[in-house]
Amino acid sequence: MTKQHAVELVPCDPRWPQAFQRIRGKLLTLLPQALAIDHIGSTSIPGMMAKPLIDIDIVLPGLEHIEDATRVLLAEGYEPRGNRYDDDVWAFLSRGSVPAERVYLCPSGNGTHRNRLAFRDYLIAHPQAAADYAALKRRLAVEFRMDGDRYTAHKREFVDTIVARALTGDG
Repeated sequence: MTKQHAVELVPCDPRWPQAFQRIRGKLLTLLPQALAIDHIGSTSIPGMMAKPLIDIDIVLPGLEHIEDATRVLLAEGYEPRGNRYDDDVWAFLSRGSVPAERVYLCPSGNGTHRNRLAFRDYLIAHPQAAADYAALKRRLAVEFRMDGDRYTAHKREFVDTIVARALTGDG
């Protein structure tokens, strides 16, 4: 049985953008073939409460680059977290850094990456939607305090609705 960690949400830390820039610089040095390194997740949304970790998508030119990038991340101490979302997205976690980092490798044109950027940008541009999301996160963090998988799963409908609005230009 895997040990469950409590879902921990913290207030927005104004240092998160600078932490991302520092991490981005390190990742660009390690993975110069990256086409983009994007700050995603709640820490990328100004004012949003979040788990205290920086989520980052690393876009590579194609699937053939994933294996080499994986070797580099493993050599740097990132823990593999598997292929996520059945969409050619490989996750890695670095607990040793402050804040913690969760990076995702994905090929160019990846749908999960597109959706993450659409969600982030929509919430930044729509403060009421961001406030609604924060309220949902607070409620779910209490309800699923020791079950991060269910916490994440119960956000899915809200996230999918926002992504659909963002991609159709509705709102």
